[in-house]
Amino acid sequence: MLSPCPLPGLFVTGTDTGVGKTIVAAALANWFDRRGALVGVCKPIATGCAHRREGLVSEDAELLAHCANTRQPLDIVCPQRYAEPLAPAVAAKRANQPVDWTVVQRSMDLITQESDRMIIEGVGGVLVPLDDRNTVLDLMAWLDIPAVVVARAALGTINHTLLTLQALRKNGIRIAGVVINGYPAESPGIAEETNPHIIERWGKTKILCILPQVQQLQMPHLPADIIGTMDSVDWESLASRGPIA
Repeated sequence: MLSPCPLPGLFVTGTDTGVGKTIVAAALANWFDRRGALVGVCKPIATGCAHRREGLVSEDAELLAHCANTRQPLDIVCPQRYAEPLAPAVAAKRANQPVDWTVVQRSMDLITQESDRMIIEGVGGVLVPLDDRNTVLDLMAWLDIPAVVVARAALGTINHTLLTLQALRKNGIRIAGVVINGYPAESPGIAEETNPHIIERWGKTKILCILPQVQQLQMPHLPADIIGTMDSVDWESLASRGPIA
């Protein structure tokens, strides 16, 4: 349905909704922007969008655009938007507005023409249906860039993360590694302390970094703790590499 992304980049997915994909994607855009890259950002499909004077707006896309310093308008950064906070296939059906993949491809073409790195954010988890035939996994397979998996820190994340990694590998999607988000640094429990090691061992992947729990985000500014932690990773090499385990 979509052409492979022609640029080095990363696709940010998650083990579930609300795990922090947007924060990680925005921090990645910020990381590349601070190093002089022309960062393209795209959230192909968003639900739970806000009604504004100019129409439906994805607040996730707003943050991505701000952190990337993109010149692209929001309707290009996020070409398919739905008001209800539901799986895209459900939201699209209820809105009587099927996902238009030609519009998504047009956005990708416009963005990549003016960029040299790409950060793409998915929606929900990898098996969330986007339309009657395709899931987020299909979208990732079409675009063919390495995946960064965002996972929760708390109890239950092992199962969610290992299932996500298994699904990605089964579909031939390259995995850059896992980012654990929302780690309670001041009062971690045994689960939070041991989960990263278990995910690395059983998931046969790397924990790229562990982002601290942030009580309140002052949009559109990223917390210094998030930026500092992301700086510990060489994202350029992960975005530019070939097959990754």
